[in-house]
Amino acid sequence: MNASIKPAASADASAQLVAGLDTSTSARLFKAALKPIPGGVNSTARATWSGWDPYPLFIQSGLGSHLTDVDGNEYIDYLLGLGPMLLGHRPPRVTQAVVDFIRERGTVFALPTAVEAALAEKVIAAVPSVEQLRLCNTGTEAVLYATRLARAFTRRPKLIRFEGMYHGFSDQVYWSKHPDIAKAGPDRHPVPVPQGPGLPRGVENNLIILPWNDADALADAIQREGDQIACVITEPVMCNTGCILPEPGYLETMRELTARHGIVLLFDEVITGFRLGLGGAQARLGIKPDLSVFAKGLGGGFPVAACGGRADIMALVAQGKVSMAGTYSANGIAIAAANAALDELATPGLFARLDALSDELRLGLAKVLADAGLPAYVVGLGPLMQVWFAKEPIRNYRDAERHADQALFRRWWQGMLAHGVLFHPGAYENLFVSTAHTRADIAATLAAAKSVATDLARAV
Repeated sequence: MNASIKPAASADASAQLVAGLDTSTSARLFKAALKPIPGGVNSTARATWSGWDPYPLFIQSGLGSHLTDVDGNEYIDYLLGLGPMLLGHRPPRVTQAVVDFIRERGTVFALPTAVEAALAEKVIAAVPSVEQLRLCNTGTEAVLYATRLARAFTRRPKLIRFEGMYHGFSDQVYWSKHPDIAKAGPDRHPVPVPQGPGLPRGVENNLIILPWNDADALADAIQREGDQIACVITEPVMCNTGCILPEPGYLETMRELTARHGIVLLFDEVITGFRLGLGGAQARLGIKPDLSVFAKGLGGGFPVAACGGRADIMALVAQGKVSMAGTYSANGIAIAAANAALDELATPGLFARLDALSDELRLGLAKVLADAGLPAYVVGLGPLMQVWFAKEPIRNYRDAERHADQALFRRWWQGMLAHGVLFHPGAYENLFVSTAHTRADIAATLAAAKSVATDLARAV
């Protein structure tokens, strides 16, 4: 067992997260949190029903590639805040920039500062499709603005979105994220399914839901309703149903079809932006969308987001026809953090080193799983990956629902956590690698994986 992990003090199941791991303080804090906070946490992704059962870990601190919980257990962290900690925890350059800005200048002014334009110029220089951009606070906000812009620009009402993707929780797109496929219609012609109660009726009339990685289904939908479609919104790499890569030619076909029919192509790069390279997934994959949204990789761990793209579309904002507002948009903390983060990410050779380290982990995990004879494989691109426990290839959400072994993934997660390796317990999340991870971290992770895979293979 990893030396940084404390053995459980008792056999009381309520005092430990997994066998052999003492997380009794987390159990106590969670019980106390249930009274003032619904569900005891402030995001669904941390809730018991999202896999943190019987309770989530409570964190004391993070530094670099490691987290320490309130019981003193230390973990190599591949959760990375669900993505924002691309530079690791407490990156010195970003932290100092924020501290300096607060001490020397303030936080919120309701008036612009010069450093906002400096940040915009950095993003424009890095991302191929962005000619202008506006800053906001969250990925949800950025998507809301981008889809509104697309409708205003095209004067059309409908959006195409894909099953299994998440584009924030606004009413207009919080549909068919992870629907019950028994209620979601035929494979080739899904119907909109609300993610939960409370969404207003009628919104779905302006949504076309499609399976991802199916160019024919996309072409059919555009042929049928193209003159009503304002926008196709997609992640360039599917990151909200595990990690699913676009099949060869799929994004190229999407780009050609949308351009031919005057439809705005919107890339949701909240996860992939600045993570798969300074220019995001679009630069890495060679696809130029019309609009893009960014968030998690932009701020070095601080909340900041952006919506940007073609100048003729963004002109609707410049003319005051489409409002993009927000008291906290471009606040000093966010701007200082993002400027420092992008300067750090622009370091020559940084992404080459990050890719090499990530490849070492991804290929190493693949070998460990194969050597153990487990029905599993690893899918990823650069510092973004996930382990699929499945015998069949997974190319879209319904494949994942039908073929991914969620129970086996959970046992994998429990075993790795007991060895001091942390990632999300849900198979539909991802493993992230940061610039703070080291080869020693990767070696320790692969050693843990070998032990856990061997145990799983015996049980399987």
